[in-house]
Formats: sequence, structure tokens, C-alpha cells
Amino acid sequence: MKNVDFENLCQDAAFQAVFMQYGESIRNFIYSKCGDLALAEDITQDTFVTLWQKCVDADHLTVKSFLYKIAGNKVIDHFRHQKVKMNYRTEKRSMVDHITPQFELEKKEFKDYLESVLAMIPEASRTVFIMSRIEKLKYAEIADRLDVSVKAVEKRMHKALLIIKKQLGRKL
Repeated sequence: MKNVDFENLCQDAAFQAVFMQYGESIRNFIYSKCGDLALAEDITQDTFVTLWQKCVDADHLTVKSFLYKIAGNKVIDHFRHQKVKMNYRTEKRSMVDHITPQFELEKKEFKDYLESVLAMIPEASRTVFIMSRIEKLKYAEIADRLDVSVKAVEKRMHKALLIIKKQLGRKL
């Protein structure tokens, strides 16, 4: 194929000429690296999108090597991303593998026990405890919502924590 003058790659005609001249060879290069034609076509598209985005910076004399550099980096990025996904799946699977029926039973029993301990707390203190520890509200926000003073919230929280500490101390 004859060389085309790619003086201004930001012009549609020059860009199309570059694509026509190098598109297939870039795709074949990527295919040789990944072995998946559909993936090679996707990465080829990404390569030319990147060229379009960097058309001002691209030197028309070295556009071919620039395209191969972009394509090579895109392939490397793809495989790095696949490796991260695989590591995440493996890590997640190993976490799931560690959850035994015994663990699930103990978790349910502890949850039931914790709920029974919370039921022992007077309602006003339990409400403050839940708003503080579950809903993550500050004492001033709790006081405002309950229409009480911050000091009252502090006292209710203290009472709730004492009951929880006493009950959990018996369990442990």
C-alpha cells in the first residue's frame, strides 16, 4: 500500500487514510498478542480513538510506530485489568470458602444474642444507641431529632453501653 501524507491527522480525510492503511495490520498485531479476534477488534477501535484524541500531538512521520505503541499499551492494560479481576474473584472465592456452616450458625446465634441484649436496654437509651452506632448520627443531631439536650443523649448512651458491656461480659 502506498504511503499517504498524513500532515494533519486531526482532519477526517487524513485520519481515515491512516485507518485504511494501518487498521488491519494493527488489528492483526493485537490478535497475535491476545488470540481473540473480537477483543482485537475492540482494542483496535480503542487504539484509533486514542490516536484521534491525541491527533494534535501525533507526528505524521511516525504515526505507524505511534499506533503500534498505543496498541501494545492497550493490550498490556487489558491483561493487567484481567489479572486484577481474576485476583479479586480468587480472593472473594477464598473468603467464601472459609465460611463454614459452623461459622454461619455461630454468627446467627451471636446476632440473636445481640438482639436480646438490645431488647434489655430501655427504649430511650436503645433509640439513642441505634441512632449513634447504626445510623452514625452525632449526639447533637440525635438531641435535635429527639428534642432533648445533648447531655440527656450522653446519659442515655452511657446507660446503653453499660448494659451491653455487662451482658456481653457474661457471655464471654
